[in-house]
Amino acid sequence: MFGKNKKQPLPSKPKEEMPYTKEGLTLKEWRKKHQKPHKWRTRRWAVLIGIHTLFFLSFTFDLSILEGSLSGSRLLGFYLMDPFNTAQELAISFLTGHWKMLTMNYVIGIITIIIFYSLVGGRSFCSWICPYHLLAELSEKLHNYLVKKKKIKEHTFDISLRWVFWVGFILLAIFTKNLVFEDLNPVGILSRAIIYGPGLILLWILILITFEIVYSKRFWCRYVCPVGATYSIIGHVTPVTVKFDLDKCAHCLDCQQVCLVPHELWFVKRGAATDKHHTTGSDCTRCGLCVDACPGDALKFTVKGIDKLT
Repeated sequence: MFGKNKKQPLPSKPKEEMPYTKEGLTLKEWRKKHQKPHKWRTRRWAVLIGIHTLFFLSFTFDLSILEGSLSGSRLLGFYLMDPFNTAQELAISFLTGHWKMLTMNYVIGIITIIIFYSLVGGRSFCSWICPYHLLAELSEKLHNYLVKKKKIKEHTFDISLRWVFWVGFILLAIFTKNLVFEDLNPVGILSRAIIYGPGLILLWILILITFEIVYSKRFWCRYVCPVGATYSIIGHVTPVTVKFDLDKCAHCLDCQQVCLVPHELWFVKRGAATDKHHTTGSDCTRCGLCVDACPGDALKFTVKGIDKLT
């Protein structure tokens, strides 16, 4: 599930085959020479901010372009539904018998989202659309600074914990016949705050961000969020991925240090890769941070199977 491979790893590359050695440089000199700008992060932030600006403008000026919120919206009159929100509603509907009342727009909305994110990468929603992700990304910088200064310690958890929460929130919806998760969902809370204005519920966001800064970075996104977990399921079939080239890798681990889901880059560690080429799995958010961080261009975006057509 997390991109691991049962094959035996390839022999570790000797120092003579490292890309920095071939250029006659030390690892530090090589990394500095090939340092790149954060072009993918810039594009991603522009898309994220642009989408939420469009939500705000559509509501404020009644433009009917992008209406609603990330829990459920309409783009030019075309419905779009959040997949986990839909999963909760379907669970309640089948229990109460109200599933017969679901409209065609509702069905089209969830099918459209599933098809779209199956193509571009399920968890690309997390890094390209989710407003909480942007806050978590910024707070991570402060968290890393405090860890570096030894003011706090890093705490991690089992990544599988999110499936416990996923099942738990579905069961809560069934037992209460209410969308309990929506009262805690930072995606929906922030989306609605941007569109309709802030409220006291933003204190919950402040609590989450503070916890992630002082205790466990990206705690919500990595270990709790059922929205991201649902998109991870959808992303199993996506053709868009990040491809790894072992020959270009110096095992500096710069990519894994910036990765939002480090377990997806398990193959960049020296002696871990089982093939010359690997691709990231369904948990990858397609954020591009690893692509920008890699000095040797060992990581790049690709479409599976495209190399066989060229």
